[in-house]
Amino acid sequence: MSDALHLIEPRVAPPLDPGFRPAILANRHFRKEVEETGGGVPLVMALERSEGAVSRYETRVFPDGHPRAAANLIFAERIFKFLLWQWGGWKAWIGGPRAIGEGIRKAYTPGGARAFDAQFMGEDVFARTFTVLSCDASEAPPAREKGLPQGRHMDGCRIGFDLGASDRKSSAVIDGEAVYSEEVVWSPGANEDPEYHYQEILTGLRTAASKMPRLDAIGGSSAGVYVDNKVRIASLFRGIPKDRFDKVRELFPRLQKEMGVPLVMVNDGDVTALAGSMSLEDNGVLGVALGSSEAAGYVNMDGNLTGWLSELAFAPIDYQPDAAVDEWSGDGGVGARYFSQQCVFRLAPASGIEIPDDPILAKKLKFAQGKLEAGHEGAIKIWETMGVYMGYAVAHYADFYDLKHVLILGRCTSGRGGSLILEGAQNVLATEFPKLAERINIQLPDEKSRRVGQSIAAASLPALDGGKS
Repeated sequence: MSDALHLIEPRVAPPLDPGFRPAILANRHFRKEVEETGGGVPLVMALERSEGAVSRYETRVFPDGHPRAAANLIFAERIFKFLLWQWGGWKAWIGGPRAIGEGIRKAYTPGGARAFDAQFMGEDVFARTFTVLSCDASEAPPAREKGLPQGRHMDGCRIGFDLGASDRKSSAVIDGEAVYSEEVVWSPGANEDPEYHYQEILTGLRTAASKMPRLDAIGGSSAGVYVDNKVRIASLFRGIPKDRFDKVRELFPRLQKEMGVPLVMVNDGDVTALAGSMSLEDNGVLGVALGSSEAAGYVNMDGNLTGWLSELAFAPIDYQPDAAVDEWSGDGGVGARYFSQQCVFRLAPASGIEIPDDPILAKKLKFAQGKLEAGHEGAIKIWETMGVYMGYAVAHYADFYDLKHVLILGRCTSGRGGSLILEGAQNVLATEFPKLAERINIQLPDEKSRRVGQSIAAASLPALDGGKS
């Protein structure tokens, strides 16, 4: 990658990762090169999701035959990978130089470098064959976005829950006020029995329901893709054999029937964004949760959810050739390895911290956080490194989202860690991107909201009395 795409050393270096090369710097340098050599030619990328929704992205690249044209495909594929996980989609149009379209098509086929992404988006999420069409820029379809009004329904007695890889959270909410919240450690990822997941979640719902005089509605969230409350694909259920996955697919309709009230299940990133928009009383909010992985969601400038996946855990933010590789997708430099407990564990050896081996990941993270609270210099550097990552990632995200606020939360931001990440990110914006620093507000919620804010916001998803969710 470094031979064709110029990788720019950041002005603010992460203490434990000197090789970090931010995507935002490489992309901006590439665009500057194109502009300085005559403005290049158009490149349009469009992706179709469900119900005919289409998202569209436009940029410029070197024309065929230009000495720097070899960099086009590398630049374009990383952008396409980001867009795919930002928007979701099963059909893509690459409008521009044919070498780019053909290169991306080959990468996103069985046996190609991005076969995981094609399989995930095509058959697993949208139940279609993933398709890439190479065309002229003028032939790419126009955008057809379908923003959706969000929840914010807080009337009555509600339960909100959030399911993470290391703990499950639930809250009892009466007329918008949380009267009870709990976090329970569990191990869903390695468990092969769908009944384990059902009983664990049901226990949390019943416990929360017992804290209220009645139950009117339930809203839930977790990483993954959910359609009509049915699980399409989710890392939470990685351990379930394929021949038993049908039981998982119907898990939440089954819970709704058991509890006897309306239930809405969505991606946790959407709830992160919803929590941020509700707490800030503003729009243009990107919520980023740093937990077992990275979860994200977006509320646009009109105050609506977009229908995008915003699975930024798989969107690249680091272009260094030796970037940390995600074990699931097999790709390097993606968000899951930079904004999660995975990042803490990855950086621990360089920090001088030896984390005890434990199958319960929450305990491993708690050990590292204990070192941080005690003032361990290496632990401090872990969270400072994550702060630098976050600053450059926010600048990168601003190329794809119209942002006023970025709210960071999740288990990795608890205690001192949240402040270190926030300070690091703000320093990067002020140092390297002063114009962005003026218009984008990065902040943390209060400590309680960091830990259970998603489950509280999730409670607002269902509407009562036949209203719209």
